[in-house]
Amino acid sequence: MPRLATRCICCEASPLERQGAVLMPFVAERALGWQACEITPDWGLRDLSIGWAQALCTSLHCTDCGCLFVDMRFDGDEMARLYAGYRGPDYEAQRERLEPGYAARNQRLLAGDEHIPAVEAFLRPWLPPHPTVLDWGGDTGQNTPLRQIAARHDVLDISGRPLVQGATAVAVPEGDYDLIVLAHVLEHVPEPSALLQEVRSTLCANTWLYVEVPFEALMQDCEADAAAWRRKRHWHEHINFFSAEGMRRLLQRCGLQVQAEIRIALAGPGVALGLLCRRWPSA
Repeated sequence: MPRLATRCICCEASPLERQGAVLMPFVAERALGWQACEITPDWGLRDLSIGWAQALCTSLHCTDCGCLFVDMRFDGDEMARLYAGYRGPDYEAQRERLEPGYAARNQRLLAGDEHIPAVEAFLRPWLPPHPTVLDWGGDTGQNTPLRQIAARHDVLDISGRPLVQGATAVAVPEGDYDLIVLAHVLEHVPEPSALLQEVRSTLCANTWLYVEVPFEALMQDCEADAAAWRRKRHWHEHINFFSAEGMRRLLQRCGLQVQAEIRIALAGPGVALGLLCRRWPSA
């Protein structure tokens, strides 16, 4: 059974608001080996309704910082199973079976993110003309900001997929970087603070850290309606939905000082929240 969260993953507040939800079949099957089953009359069960039984979980909402997340915190083995061959042929086939239409969506995702020029425009004033860049969790490096003008483009990722031309795979950070990118990673991981502290430990005095997470439509709605989070009844690979305040508190708790912040439109109706940080001088 996965570990269950008891405190806010951003600000560590407790207790939390709770609401029942389901873990989507693809995640339940791939990470946990759990499959939905149909309860039929021939089961002979008196107290359960006829229908499909899915993997149950709980949506947790922090009233202090607004963060929203699923109670299940997958361990290392479960995360490895979930992201093995991420977006590759086997992954795509299993997800297409459980979520018809995913294969076409996956091909669009593999084509690259359209919002990168906006990220580059945001970052460029803070960096030298040809920065050294490490993309932490950067997959193939295709979406690394400023890679076309970078003096060095390193990628640290577990996927093992072939990198774009000019990128170098690293198992650990190598040397000083002008910029470390942690984009669209924290929404997937069970312990965001642990990963951020690991990244912070590699930052030099003059290294910038750019953190980017989805600013989910539901979280945007929560800014106007505090009860909107109750619409979250299912969980997929994004196990953390961050509020802007939650991200600020998380970064500060991990010894990082936010210098600039941006909201960027993604393809379709999506929005990303980007924060540019440095280590606190005393951290």
